[in-house]
Amino acid sequence: MSIRMTINGVSTCTEVGTEKYEHFQMGIGRRKRTLVQYDYRHTDGELFSCVKPSLDECRTARNKWLTAKDGKEDKR
Repeated sequence: MSIRMTINGVSTCTEVGTEKYEHFQMGIGRRKRTLVQYDYRHTDGELFSCVKPSLDECRTARNKWLTAKDGKEDKR
């Protein structure tokens, strides 16, 4: 299954509260690494995007981002 993460460099993750991800390989010759490109569209419409070695690491980074975001919104 092929997921199209971007069209002309713009994320296709447009529905709020959804995530999209895909695995890809990066490297030269035999030194290839498998990475995950991850996009999450928050319920307020803001996009979180990252590249990490695993999906679990991407979701952990997203959760930290959400926690920091909630802290900023509370101070307003």
